[in-house]
Amino acid sequence: MPDDTSSFESNYAGRWVARVRGRIIAQGDTPELARRAAKASRPKENPEIIFMNSKYNFHPLVEKIKTLLPEQEIYLVGGAVRDMFLNRFSHDLDFAVPSSGISLARTVAAALHADFMILDEERDTGRVILTEESGEFIYLDFATFRVNNDHKNPADILADLRSRDFTINAIAYDLRVGNILDPTGGEKDILAKMIRACSQTSFSDDSLRILRAVRQAAAFEFHIDLSTRELMKESVNQLSRISQERLRDELFKMLAGPRPEATMRALEMLGVFPYLLPEITALKGVTQSLPHVYDVWTHTLAVLKYLENILAVLFVEHEASNAEDMPTRLLVEHLGRFHAKIVEHFLISLNPERSLRALFFFIALYHDVCKPQTKTVEDSGRIRFFEHDVKGAEVAAQRASDLRLSNNEAERVNTVIVHHMRFHFHTSRLEVQKQEPSRKAIYRFFRDAGDTGVELILLGLADLRGTRADTLTEENWLAALQVARIFLENYFERREEIIAPPRLLNGNELMKELDISPGPMVGKLLEDIREEQAAGKVSTRIQALEFAREQLKGMS
Repeated sequence: MPDDTSSFESNYAGRWVARVRGRIIAQGDTPELARRAAKASRPKENPEIIFMNSKYNFHPLVEKIKTLLPEQEIYLVGGAVRDMFLNRFSHDLDFAVPSSGISLARTVAAALHADFMILDEERDTGRVILTEESGEFIYLDFATFRVNNDHKNPADILADLRSRDFTINAIAYDLRVGNILDPTGGEKDILAKMIRACSQTSFSDDSLRILRAVRQAAAFEFHIDLSTRELMKESVNQLSRISQERLRDELFKMLAGPRPEATMRALEMLGVFPYLLPEITALKGVTQSLPHVYDVWTHTLAVLKYLENILAVLFVEHEASNAEDMPTRLLVEHLGRFHAKIVEHFLISLNPERSLRALFFFIALYHDVCKPQTKTVEDSGRIRFFEHDVKGAEVAAQRASDLRLSNNEAERVNTVIVHHMRFHFHTSRLEVQKQEPSRKAIYRFFRDAGDTGVELILLGLADLRGTRADTLTEENWLAALQVARIFLENYFERREEIIAPPRLLNGNELMKELDISPGPMVGKLLEDIREEQAAGKVSTRIQALEFAREQLKGMS
């Protein structure tokens, strides 16, 4: 049996370290040496320089809680302790106490002049919410010990830890004594980079932990213990008992995190999709004609991988000369100037609980979902998927609704998938016919897509790379990047000129001037005028009326 206390001591104790977003990136004997080391490895980052004066380096609030509750039996548990071993800095602090979790949370909130809420009345859990100067929230949760499954023996901290999901999350820091409790060997598993279940019943107790294991393995670049994988497979059918909301939340944490391609591949191998995203199961083994080099499922995974790479490049400022390969170099050369605008775009919030980035990866996962149902084979042997975009949009939007996504999120899913082939049309036209998108085509693209046009463009690039993979030529890629540049340039820099030209007259004015009655014709004329504005052929009210009169003659 592992010892209840840990011999772990931080490698950074007594050192100055540079920290970025909670992760240590460099160290040194002095603040300046730590800063220089950080600059060498991350030249564009602005790290926080701190001194590690203890073998256990937690958020300063942990010491504050110890001061506020000096006689209270209280333990820091879960992610904050795990992250300390990983040299990460957690802003979510979970405390376990024998009783009165809600009451203690209320006491701490009052002392810190922070917000308070009851998180789970049944489990006697209260939450304290603090806001840092940066605007970032810090959550302090106070929960009573988890009750033993047999309900015969009173719960204590060791029983609480053993009842948790994985050993890496079953480590506690005793605030009163100042030592680590590790009854399941979590420290050793962290050092071994292993996800291991705390007990044989971990997944039968809560099958959602199957998804959590996959997510944390990707997040920390750990592997899942073989016996734990077998336990996961044995309990996978119990996912049908989990609410759609809990499944959704865990899924979107995966999609928001690193390596979504790897997490989706793992879910498929574990047999999770029939209980989570049943439509996805049909993609595997569906063959496609050239230029596709993969079946639909492998292509979908490749799109997720390339999309993550594209966003990683465009979310920060890069020098093309530093690119490791041709596609990345050309991507930076053509689209790098838009990186700040693209970052700003993905700050759009459709729901405070989920990021637009996570929703985008959900869209990418579902963009070809109806290819199995629409597959046809011509006499020549060529495989086609007529209307897979339109039908796929309906299926994906319905799945979004089933997962209890908001109406705005479901609508965005529908819009991107229904239009996702339009980018390829313009790319092919440029590559084959040497025709760039016209001003009117650009206007229509964003008229139909709205601000999802940015996602359509980026998905189009990832889709192309996922289609051709290693057969992608510089000519293929340059055509796609040129189309992407034209669209983004107009969207970000010529919006009022082409994307959303100002209205020169309204419907009432048009009906009065042309002596026509209300009806669909009025809307069509107004839209035709806007297209002419976008094309640069109409710029004044007089020109708009003259154009409308000519159009009206053609309608009669």
